[in-house]
Amino acid sequence: MLMISGGGAFIFLLGGKTGIEAVDILAAQFEHPEWHGFTFFDFIFPLFLFLAGVSLPYSINSALAKGLSPAQIRWKTCKRMLILIALGILDKNAPIDIFDPAHIRYGSVLGRIGLATFIGAVVYMKFSKQEIIGLILATLVLYYLALILIPVPGFGAGDLSFEGNLVGWVDRNFMPGKLKQGTYDELALLTQFPAICLTLAGILAGQMLLAAKSGTSKVISLCITGITCIAAGLLWSIIFPINKHLWSSSFIMLTGGMAFTILALFYWIIDVCGAQKWAFFFRVIGMNSLFIYLAVRFIDFNASSAMLFSGFYKYMPNQWHEVFNALGGFVLVWLVMYFLYKRKIFIKV
Repeated sequence: MLMISGGGAFIFLLGGKTGIEAVDILAAQFEHPEWHGFTFFDFIFPLFLFLAGVSLPYSINSALAKGLSPAQIRWKTCKRMLILIALGILDKNAPIDIFDPAHIRYGSVLGRIGLATFIGAVVYMKFSKQEIIGLILATLVLYYLALILIPVPGFGAGDLSFEGNLVGWVDRNFMPGKLKQGTYDELALLTQFPAICLTLAGILAGQMLLAAKSGTSKVISLCITGITCIAAGLLWSIIFPINKHLWSSSFIMLTGGMAFTILALFYWIIDVCGAQKWAFFFRVIGMNSLFIYLAVRFIDFNASSAMLFSGFYKYMPNQWHEVFNALGGFVLVWLVMYFLYKRKIFIKV
């Protein structure tokens, strides 16, 4: 959420302005590759999906302890999914024209999180840990085989180009509404399957954290799993390139492994070592993630930043104006989040 709410834009805009190579390299990590490849910016959405899975064992176990039946929990997560799908459509299409459904984009970040959480809840209550692992691996292998072996009319089998991939063909022929990239949409149909695997992987991580083991043992388990997944993803990328647009199986393994590893790091620092005060800055943003995700879409914080702070940064060289304006916008976002945090106002679905 720090990156989405303006931190990422600030770092990206530093590129080419400082004369420091390390800063330019860092700034380049906040732009998505055009097709194959990977940057840190690609990791943000997969981490959302993974952490949604981490929370499920906690929330579902708590609901079961309160006397809710599995059917009631499924209905609750189903309603949440439908609300997130609706909010996602609004987010991607505002101002939305409900009388022109053919030009509405139905795939969305929020919709994918809602669907993945619903499927994850159903899977968690029905399958064992070993079965979930098998389900993840089977899904990723079948997805790989489908993209490699199923021929696309006019392109043949195994074409992973922008124009000729199976994902795009399925989207063009079966996905209603508007496709983001014209020939395909990375948030449409086929890519739902590998994306859901990240939430299932998060469920496994949540189960690790709930296990009756020492904190150090949990950290080791998370790290081993993470490193194994990263290695598997890199090896798989030799024959199935890492590609966020296609949500390739190698991309899922890489980002899933990174999520396990980073979760281990933060769990060790915050829970095992007890160093918590430093995280307050981030907690203010994270506690209202849904609100801030939509707020930065519908509220122009950069325009407010220009009105409030341009009198100060106008004396800087012109190339720095957008940098300081982005920083000012991010400060305003954080202050809004702090206002809500102090008053214990948390927007949830």
